[in-house]
Amino acid sequence: MRKKPKLVVNHLSYCYKRANKQPLQVIDNISLKIFNNEVVSLIGPSGCGKSTIFNIVSGILNEDKGKIEINGLKEKSRRGKCGYMFQEPLLFRWRSVLENVMLGYEIKEMLKQQAKNKALNLLKEFGLFEYANLYSNTLSGGMKQKVALLRTIAFNSSLLLLDEPFGPLDAITRSELHLYLLAIWKKLKLTIILTTHDIREAIFLSDRVYVLSKKPARIIDCLKITLPRPRKLEDLTSEKFVSLEKRLMSLLKQSHNKKDISH
Repeated sequence: MRKKPKLVVNHLSYCYKRANKQPLQVIDNISLKIFNNEVVSLIGPSGCGKSTIFNIVSGILNEDKGKIEINGLKEKSRRGKCGYMFQEPLLFRWRSVLENVMLGYEIKEMLKQQAKNKALNLLKEFGLFEYANLYSNTLSGGMKQKVALLRTIAFNSSLLLLDEPFGPLDAITRSELHLYLLAIWKKLKLTIILTTHDIREAIFLSDRVYVLSKKPARIIDCLKITLPRPRKLEDLTSEKFVSLEKRLMSLLKQSHNKKDISH
């Protein structure tokens, strides 16, 4: 029996309303499914609507058309049902690393001492305990992203939306963060959706990659990533990885001529 999906998006469409202008269609009839403990990437041209999809799934925006189900339930009010991490870490400067992670629990109205204990355990489990009392202005870019990731998990570890989380980082730090994310994913059995412009990042992290067209975004294909897990940095130079990279590049180049498909 096929497992039930964690997230179902059916025939999603959305237009931005503009004063004294025709509405701008950003998303056109998108359907996708994400299953428990999957890592799935959305990749497409800059400005095609990837972040808008996340804003709708997370409840920041309301869809014009379509249906969204989380854990088999049709969800109209979705705020708080997903952990949402943005490209910028958005850490509070006046809070320590510990206090920033605690915020994920405090938003859920957890008692302060309980939030502190859970945040400390999370920092210990994933290698940041020694930084607990530091402030964000003393942290490197990669360290800030690690703290932001743990804060997102503290808020909601059921379904994570990661919006280009490693975009501003250098190549070596990105590779370190990729392995860090995959270690957390494996340990906590997370379900993750991320947006990216980086073909190699999408392949290395994901079980599947949805390829989006230019605006208005349509799904033009879904590429299954057949690399074995756990992933290793050596995979980046393997024959299979290079073949997947060529296939994904070809799909992106041809995207404007492709018709959308459903999965």
